[in-house]
Amino acid sequence: MAMVDQPLYPIAVLIDELKNEDIQLRLNSIRRLSTIARALGEERTRKELIPFLSENNDDDDEVLLAMAEELGVFIPYVGGVEHANVLLPPLETLCTVEETCVRDKSVESLCRIGAQMKEQDLVEHFIPLVKRLAAGEWFTARVSSCGLFHIAYPSAPEVVKTELRAIYGQLCQDDMPMVRRSAATNLGKFAATVEAPHLKSDIMSVFEDLTQDDQDSVRLLAVEGCAALGKLLEPQDCVAHILPVIVNFSQDKSWRVRYMVANQLYELCEAVGPDPTRSELVPAYVRLLRDNEAEVRIAAAGKVTKFSRILSPELAIQHILPCVKELSSDSSQHVRSALASVIMGMAPVLGKDATIEQLLPIFLSLLKDEFPDVRLNIISKLDQVNQVIGIDLLSQSLLPAIVELAEDRHWRVRLAIIEYIPLLASQLGVGFFDDKLGALCMQWLKDKVYSIRDAAANNIKRLAEEFGPDWAMQHIIPQVLDMVTDPHYLYRMTILQAISLLAPVLGSEITSSKLLPLVINASKDRVPNIKFNVAKVLQSLIPIVDQSVVENTIRPCLVELSEDPDVDVRFFASQALQSSDQVKMSS
Repeated sequence: MAMVDQPLYPIAVLIDELKNEDIQLRLNSIRRLSTIARALGEERTRKELIPFLSENNDDDDEVLLAMAEELGVFIPYVGGVEHANVLLPPLETLCTVEETCVRDKSVESLCRIGAQMKEQDLVEHFIPLVKRLAAGEWFTARVSSCGLFHIAYPSAPEVVKTELRAIYGQLCQDDMPMVRRSAATNLGKFAATVEAPHLKSDIMSVFEDLTQDDQDSVRLLAVEGCAALGKLLEPQDCVAHILPVIVNFSQDKSWRVRYMVANQLYELCEAVGPDPTRSELVPAYVRLLRDNEAEVRIAAAGKVTKFSRILSPELAIQHILPCVKELSSDSSQHVRSALASVIMGMAPVLGKDATIEQLLPIFLSLLKDEFPDVRLNIISKLDQVNQVIGIDLLSQSLLPAIVELAEDRHWRVRLAIIEYIPLLASQLGVGFFDDKLGALCMQWLKDKVYSIRDAAANNIKRLAEEFGPDWAMQHIIPQVLDMVTDPHYLYRMTILQAISLLAPVLGSEITSSKLLPLVINASKDRVPNIKFNVAKVLQSLIPIVDQSVVENTIRPCLVELSEDPDVDVRFFASQALQSSDQVKMSS
């Protein structure tokens, strides 16, 4: 008897848990659906579990969302693709609920199932489902249906295809803006499955209706459709149908629509080709760069380099550069920041002369901008300009500004400069570097902000790698010797960190003769934090120096520290001693 009852057990438990008041229990049981389905077997899953889920009227969105997600991967548990149609009813119900994320997940799961279904099943089960949803009384069903047409259409017979195109056209003219928005969002996907002759006749007329919609939320989604449709049409059709729409949208009364055009314009240019871009879209883009809404200018400014690449240098200088000059002194800091993040990329497009003449003054004004993000965006892209105008000109024109920024009051700007120093060093060469930037690098080791001191220590290591141990001996070690006795313990700690980073670069001999004595002296420091950092540094030096130095110098110091009154010092010292023992045993 027990054996007979056992298969009933999982579904009985599921029913109990799905009716439980505790949402977590209900959620857990939904997430275990695949386990329950395996226990029941394919046939009982089809006949009992799926119908039960179709009737389950849970009102919690979280449970419904989990169910929509689970059903999307349920084909193997119902007996494979030939039985996939049994999963459609519960998902159809979920497509009509009020919560958007549940509907979206249900549509996603239906698309996943539909993509695997056989053509016959799609015609018999999936296409009727799409029609039912599209004719749904409540707007939620109609919204969901728009996302399913691209799956249903390719398998449909010719008569049904005509019907589906007509239904989609009706959805694009639905009374509810939410339905029209969904139709506009999914138009590109649906259009990709429609045959070329119908694309021009049916889809373009539907698209034109959407572009003239009275709701700006629908029109701005139609902007995205421009790029998608542009890729499907022949170039001449694209110029005839898509180009006028883009030009109109760039002058739309709603700033949100203009913002979308500014964001998408580069993709739209690719769709319509180079000649119309020059004649029609350059004026549209210039209008967007000079838009009275800051958000539109931000989106347009962020595309300045990409757009310039499509044009010839002459056109870019003639039309785009005047706008760039205006934007560099824009009243909105966010516009200036967006411009600063891409303007360096214009240098390769315009060439050396135009960059020196026209762009350098703009770079300099942005480098001195009062808003730190603007300065940061310029600093981080300096290498793009260097490739065009060469390091001599770059250093003459921009280096004074860089030195000024090295002492910027915003620590993130100082940090960006530090991270750029090794690259500058490799480009400027050792002689120039020592004259202009050497002192700065040591100065940062005494910065008030820890992140700057940490970056400065790493910076010194990278410079030693770039210029070699001899340069480090001459320029870094003497200053490290001076700073190791600094009255402020945090600066002494930074020097210890710098020593541990420099040691692998400088090698055993310099480490033993110059750096190790500094560390040993620091072990006598009165601040416990310094002493346990000494133990850490000594541990890092053990693999670098000779074994005799470890035995004669490092171990005695660590033994002394392991008897320190401070618990942390003793801990790190004993850790270092263990490490020393391991190195000794392995050697």
